[in-house]
Amino acid sequence: MTEATALADALTREHHEIDTGVEAYIASLDGAADPAPLQAAMHALRRHIYLEERFLFPPLRAGGMMMAIMVMLKEHGQLWRTMDELDAALAAGEDVTALRERCQGMLALLSNHNTKEEPVVYPRADSDLSDEQREQLAQFLADGTFPDGWVCEKAAA
Repeated sequence: MTEATALADALTREHHEIDTGVEAYIASLDGAADPAPLQAAMHALRRHIYLEERFLFPPLRAGGMMMAIMVMLKEHGQLWRTMDELDAALAAGEDVTALRERCQGMLALLSNHNTKEEPVVYPRADSDLSDEQREQLAQFLADGTFPDGWVCEKAAA
């Protein structure tokens, strides 16, 4: 990995890890359903959304990516609400068929979002952020946590 793509690659890798967690949960629905991979994936997705909205999007928006960032924020809200619905469905003991459909819907939302974000937004993390901004983002990627109770900007929209 070159330094010029380090952040884009790390952010993309997180996308794949989140997808893998949801897929692992779907696979577990054919036997003794284990919610742990889904819960871990949703926690990782919430953290990932936080790092984008806190560290990545503000400087990119200020640098002229207003429309692209607005789309990403709107989609974050949709993903957040879907995660809240999944949390409620798990807590209510929803049947396997409904849970599978909800998770497949989540994967479709993620795919739609990621296919725009990875080629359009992520390369700008490596090229447009200042050294300090790249360092903050890299540090958060390495070991950052998001505040309890934090919700994304468009969660209620």
